[in-house]
Amino acid sequence: MKMLYRVSVLTATLAAAIALLTKCLPVAAAATPSPTGIKNVVLVHGAFADGSGWAAVAKLLEQDGYTVSVAQPPETSYAEDQKYTKAAIDAANGPVVLVGHSYGGSIITEAGNHPKVAALVYIAAFALDEGESCASIEQAVPQASKAFKPDSNGNWWIEESQFAADFAADISPATSHFMAISQVPISTDALLPPPRAPTSSHRYLRCR
Repeated sequence: MKMLYRVSVLTATLAAAIALLTKCLPVAAAATPSPTGIKNVVLVHGAFADGSGWAAVAKLLEQDGYTVSVAQPPETSYAEDQKYTKAAIDAANGPVVLVGHSYGGSIITEAGNHPKVAALVYIAAFALDEGESCASIEQAVPQASKAFKPDSNGNWWIEESQFAADFAADISPATSHFMAISQVPISTDALLPPPRAPTSSHRYLRCR
């Protein structure tokens, strides 16, 4: 699909913290200096969560000398999520490595067109091709969980009783419980629009 660009320090530090939130990544080895010289990182969260889920990642990156910004897209619509993410990129002092987890991958695919974005990192994320959307990908395969439920306002939630098993199985019960009761519902309007893919000059890393 796209050329992969190895950002070794991001591979190591992001994997270590994302393992707390998902079951898809192991803890990585020690980081090495970035080959890019880029020191700005913008982190974009996925559905049902907010930017606080990046806390461990942000700490590790800052310890390695990176300037970190955690975007807070509200998941109310794709346009709003773009606005909040691009605001975080605008605020960066120089080129940016843009990182998305899960639904955040859809966000960074379009936000990657921002002139400050030099590289994209997808962490167990939607890395969509032209014309694809999160909804079209989800509808093409069997539903991953029966715990996703819509409400009368067009938002989707994970049932609290299933939240730990579906979303946060690798962290403490107390933490997963708080994440369940503080989850951010995602609007159907956030899942439908296909993003505008960034130019082929961008560099990519996908971590599953």
